[in-house]
Amino acid sequence: MDKALPLEGGGLGGGGVNEGHGLSGASTPPLPLPLKGRGIIALLLLPLLLAACHKAAPENPFPLPKRPVSPIVSPRYSNEDARDSVKEAQTVMALADLKPGMSAADIGAGEGYYTVRLAPLVGKKGRVLAEDIVPETRDNLARRVQRETLDNVAVKLGKPSDPLLPDRSFDRIFMIHMYHEIERPSEFLWHLRDDLKPGGRIVVVDADRPTDKHGTPPKLLICEFGAIGYELTRFERLTEDSYFAQFEPNAPKPEPAQIRVCEP
Repeated sequence: MDKALPLEGGGLGGGGVNEGHGLSGASTPPLPLPLKGRGIIALLLLPLLLAACHKAAPENPFPLPKRPVSPIVSPRYSNEDARDSVKEAQTVMALADLKPGMSAADIGAGEGYYTVRLAPLVGKKGRVLAEDIVPETRDNLARRVQRETLDNVAVKLGKPSDPLLPDRSFDRIFMIHMYHEIERPSEFLWHLRDDLKPGGRIVVVDADRPTDKHGTPPKLLICEFGAIGYELTRFERLTEDSYFAQFEPNAPKPEPAQIRVCEP
């Protein structure tokens, strides 16, 4: 814990001075005008300084969505054995046409369900980058990667509005059951455009339900991706409630102020 800083000005020679009474009982002379003046000026300038600070903070140029955003409730989507029993990851990675030697990013990786399954598929010549925005979750995943000796996996901390991936580095970017938690999807998808290699694809797996119910309706998802210049190139139902959607850039990257907001 940082030490408390002493109050500016401190005491007077170690002893307190009682206002109105000197050591001889006479009235203490008033403080010099310059000292009073500095205090008054500081008080008068404070609102101006605060206003200047507010003006200096740049406004975010990316639009907010017109739909609710689900909170992050847990790094674990469901029991891993239960997900394996329905072959979710195997189906998704097959649909994504993931091959040895590819570079893949697992965004919002959580406890690493997809991360540890992507690693053997891309092989020793491939790479997996697992990203999360919660430091504790990132650290737990890093320990799992080390424990399971996944030498082709790196783990990093991202931001809610930008996963901070290296540019032009990925053949596939996976966003699994997390899209509905992104606070400003226009900004997030805008940054991802630079992270794909030529021919790279973004894969989204989500539930077909409202965004405040931990899902994203497919029509809304396609609209929000389309607003950033992505095209839907594959769509498959995984279960009655969940789907696979694949996107590729097909139009120029828009300026933030030009991005349209999709209706829920």
